Amino acid sequence: MGKKTKIYEDQLIVITGAAGFIGSAVVRHLNDQGLTNLILVDNIQETTKWRNLLQKRFIQFIPKENLFTWLEGREREIEAFIHLGACSDTLEKNGDYLMENNYHYSIRLAEYALQNDHRLIYASSAATYGAGELGFSDDHDLLDQLKPLNLYGYSKHLFDLWLKEQGALEKVVGLKFFNVFGPNENEKGRMASMVFKAYTQVLKEGVIRLFKSSEPDKYGNGEQKRDFIYVKDVVPMVCDFLENDVTGIFNLGRGKPSTWNEMARAVFLACDKPSRIEYIAMPEDLALQYQNYTCADMSKYFHQFKIKPSRPPFKYTLEEGVGDYIRNYLLKDERW
Repeated sequence: MGKKTKIYEDQLIVITGAAGFIGSAVVRHLNDQGLTNLILVDNIQETTKWRNLLQKRFIQFIPKENLFTWLEGREREIEAFIHLGACSDTLEKNGDYLMENNYHYSIRLAEYALQNDHRLIYASSAATYGAGELGFSDDHDLLDQLKPLNLYGYSKHLFDLWLKEQGALEKVVGLKFFNVFGPNENEKGRMASMVFKAYTQVLKEGVIRLFKSSEPDKYGNGEQKRDFIYVKDVVPMVCDFLENDVTGIFNLGRGKPSTWNEMARAVFLACDKPSRIEYIAMPEDLALQYQNYTCADMSKYFHQFKIKPSRPPFKYTLEEGVGDYIRNYLLKDERW
């Protein structure tokens, strides 16, 4: 494990995407640790993302487009960046927008952080692995061989490659999130987790609709697998990187996949409804970039932090996470 450093008590931690799903959960976790020296960066616009910031403590909120102006002259005030802001829409077709928002903006922020010796923790994505032909290993030597299936994954992949080419992967932390679900994702729209979408379907119609298998010889309907991880398990892992000097790219998942059918049954259980699953054809625009199986290779993370695979650091099983999410947040219309 990397050596422990200070938990920042005076210098600032800048969080981009701070009003979003994982970003606001990171703010919640840091607040719970007693940290309020936070600068939040995001665009709220005409959304209810502001609700994700209710009862959270921070120093200032800055619109995304104003960040670099605000940073001028504050080099010595900042200790770390947690860069989670991005367009995460896997169906976004505007490549110029994705490149500017996910790639060029990230490069500019990385250059600032690296020049001023600030800790940089950023969100890469499991979408960089494409169909998973090479598996889901976060080994840096495999980066050049990855083939993302969509523009979003490509924009994230390019930033990983840029850091590698700059020799900077040994100076920053990149996190490849797998299927994260939990409170505060209300504004994600079509990119919300299937847990959120399934809950909505159950309330309205008492049914959950899953895609038919595109590879029936490998997976039955609803037996496609995802590495689901509850947001309350993810954010402590993210924030732990503020307390050490570990660097490089790391997967963040459970390392244990579950089927869509298992997820659906957990949703029905949490809603106290009988299971009723229907299988529908997959939309054509999704079929070409659909992953039938994902599973984070957590061996690098476990080895780095001396975690035994038989005793992973997760507090929630899929069923427990879904239950907490639905009963304590969705049914009560609460944020975390």
